[in-house]
Amino acid sequence: MTIQTLDKTSTIPEQRFLLPGHYTWEEFETIETLTSDAAGLRITYVDGCIEFMTLGEQHENLKKIIAILIEAYLFEQGINFIPVGSATRRAKEKSASFEPDESYYIGEKKENPDLAIEVNITSGSIDKLEKYKRFNITEVWFWEHDKLSLYHLTNGNYEQINQSELLPDLDIDLLITCVLKPSIIDARIEFIKGIKK
Repeated sequence: MTIQTLDKTSTIPEQRFLLPGHYTWEEFETIETLTSDAAGLRITYVDGCIEFMTLGEQHENLKKIIAILIEAYLFEQGINFIPVGSATRRAKEKSASFEPDESYYIGEKKENPDLAIEVNITSGSIDKLEKYKRFNITEVWFWEHDKLSLYHLTNGNYEQINQSELLPDLDIDLLITCVLKPSIIDARIEFIKGIKK
């Protein structure tokens, strides 16, 4: 008898689920502990709301390509930066806990990163900007529907902007075009050429 094995790899698509109800910080911490062994699960908490998110391959691919290109830009421009990826931002007194997809200190380390990037394949239920506002993150960029939406914190509120104020010479249209290229090698080559113009 011959045993046949299937050589199939399956990936889980990004999914978001808002847990019904309102939860205290302590209840959130208990839920967080109970789900700590669930690989690829991210939990966001804001003002008693808890959202679960699975990280799919498309999500991870996009966030990595965006990071590669932004970091290439920072290196090419000689801008000092500290990449901190998806390091958790959490504080009971701010009633918030979350992980950006990518985040950076520009220049030197401060209390919180200057730039956070979030890739949204599926729409979420929690106010996307509120959690960042609580930690005074200067700029937040959202990748949704093959485009970037940029927000800059001004006088305690986020305003949508067309051009980064942190990285004013970065061509956002070029960045988007290169993120969407099928070949990461071609994307990086075209991006670097565009930066050097």
